[in-house]
Amino acid sequence: MTITPEMINEAAGMFVFLTVELTILYLLISYAVGYVQTRLPPERIQNILSDQHGRGYIAAGFLGAITPFCSCSTIPFLKGLLRAQAGFGTMMVFLFASPLLNPIIIGLFAVTFGLQVTVFYFLMAMGVSVIGGITLEKLGFEQYVKPQSYEEPAPQSCGTGCGVKTKPVSVWKTIWLSTWSDFKTVIPYLMGGIAIGSIIYGFMPTELLADIASEDNPLAIPVAAVIGIPLYIRAEAVIPLSAALAAKGMGLGAVMALIIGSAGASLTEVILLKSIFKNQMIMAFLAVILSMAIGAGFLYSLIF
Repeated sequence: MTITPEMINEAAGMFVFLTVELTILYLLISYAVGYVQTRLPPERIQNILSDQHGRGYIAAGFLGAITPFCSCSTIPFLKGLLRAQAGFGTMMVFLFASPLLNPIIIGLFAVTFGLQVTVFYFLMAMGVSVIGGITLEKLGFEQYVKPQSYEEPAPQSCGTGCGVKTKPVSVWKTIWLSTWSDFKTVIPYLMGGIAIGSIIYGFMPTELLADIASEDNPLAIPVAAVIGIPLYIRAEAVIPLSAALAAKGMGLGAVMALIIGSAGASLTEVILLKSIFKNQMIMAFLAVILSMAIGAGFLYSLIF
């Protein structure tokens, strides 16, 4: 493959764009979560996401569905749930559902595939998210959450001014200091994921994806689901990407598997999750997303 200036420009442009966008999103969402935590006691969050009679799992799924987050910006919200001691299973349902069922994705699916396919997609994503959360909780995967994920960021050192009376810090500043301290711990993961995702975005041609996942390839759907993981496909890019790949010969089932794999578990998100989860939990998370993507792709091909 010949590297062209256009590829370099696309990769560099995507890196700058994602760095700015995800940094702003992370800080804004972390700050908003910090504010909510000051107004909403942990006990209230625990009650909302209680797993009593399974209602907490459904509530977590719909909480994810009404939050317009991409996969990466779900992470600070997840950290807030961890620190509020919400149920592990319900948190996982939220983690699976949030990037897949946000209003932007659903709206674009309705425009691209029609209402019938959108309902199918919603039920598939919601169902697998709930089942995945329950299953991981029952199998005891909570042990693979890093202990520091439950802790509040360390307070800022008072330096040489210790012992000197100072004005009380406002709630807003306290939230910001906590947000910034938390953000500094994920910067290496964030930058690493953005760099890798941008390189793949700039240098992997759509023709290659279409050839690998064409309708003539019996492994097209699982291959498309796996390919989707290292890509970072924004919700706004779903329509043109789907149209371009379908026009180049990719089956619609494979297109759906690619979208679910990418939206549900982008490489950037997986790298960020390493700041929260141990490797066993990362592998389980990927297994659920891949199962959802492959299952939805095959079922879509059979029904539609």
